[in-house]
Amino acid sequence: MSSKTRRAVLVAAGTSAVLAVGAAPAAFADNDARRPDTVQQRLDHLVRDDGFPGALASVRRADGRVRDYTAGVGDLRTGRPVPRNGHVRIGSNTKTFTAVVVLQLAGEGRIDLDATVERYLPGVVRGNGNDGSRITVRQLLQQTSGLPDYDEVLFTRPEDLAGLAHAYYEPRRLVDAALTGPPRFAPGSRWEYSNTNYVLAGLVVEEVTRRPFGEEITRRIIEPLRLRDTSWPAAGEQRLPDPHPHGYVAAAPGAAWVDVTEMDPSLGWAAGQLISTPADLRTFFTALLDGRLLRPAQQAAMLRTVAAPGFEPTGEWQYGLGIARHPLPCGGDAWGHGGDIQGFETRNLATTDGRSVVVTVTALPTTEQMVTDVAGTVDAALC
Repeated sequence: MSSKTRRAVLVAAGTSAVLAVGAAPAAFADNDARRPDTVQQRLDHLVRDDGFPGALASVRRADGRVRDYTAGVGDLRTGRPVPRNGHVRIGSNTKTFTAVVVLQLAGEGRIDLDATVERYLPGVVRGNGNDGSRITVRQLLQQTSGLPDYDEVLFTRPEDLAGLAHAYYEPRRLVDAALTGPPRFAPGSRWEYSNTNYVLAGLVVEEVTRRPFGEEITRRIIEPLRLRDTSWPAAGEQRLPDPHPHGYVAAAPGAAWVDVTEMDPSLGWAAGQLISTPADLRTFFTALLDGRLLRPAQQAAMLRTVAAPGFEPTGEWQYGLGIARHPLPCGGDAWGHGGDIQGFETRNLATTDGRSVVVTVTALPTTEQMVTDVAGTVDAALC
């Protein structure tokens, strides 16, 4: 669901939690038309050399051409191929959807981004120095609230990624778990990723609309954009729609992959619960950058960024409100988010000239190089 989930595996496997910055992925030439497609080469590399069970991608060029890719197998037990544009769990890409819903409500005058969390959720953020009266909605969306991350409380061993896969969590339980720890810093003084911020943002939406959060995402984003393969799982729903690849976790590099395709995504909720496909996710980010989801003032607010050290292990990143900006190695900037949840890691970027890429691997990485190579595949596909 987040980089924190991924890093829990890396730490337990004896790898530094502070991932190497600037490590370059293997280079692949693409200057000869007779050679295989660069994206396909890189997906094959993710499977053959990094050891991911499978990978899938959707790429849109600036001229509007779209191509979907696959590599590896979709089921290690049967050897069945990866379905093209299969359903996957998109983890923290959900945060961008959540931010859009909050910003739409801000555009309607129903949420004030600079009002405090306490105004909308009285008494919810209190204890151990955490104080909702000092944190604004904007700080939740920008990851500058200082609130601790519930991931660090719920996932303390690599075995938890599989062992807790079927556990159901109410949103308030996630918040309460986070608040057992003290703030990481004073609100607004730093940037640090915390899933707790987006669970609280979802609770603010429910308080304002008096409707279930998943319903608001569905009627405000999924249905208008006709994202037919994107869905908000109902409470207790653990299966992925067909077609889908299987998703896996491992307790350490080289350890056996454990199938966690069926799992309860409630631990992500408004921070990471959505199911989608690479093509649908690409369509969403393209529509967002095209200004089709937000009014101009809210669009500008979303794209106003702060430095986000550690958001990804490679490259420079700036974080807006639920979306991040990344300078491409070939020049220019791209926008996206990315997400990790048991069984799947997705990385994605889109540009304002119409290019967009989504890459998903069907297991959480267990080494720094695996993480770097997935990100490098997205950069290469855009460049």
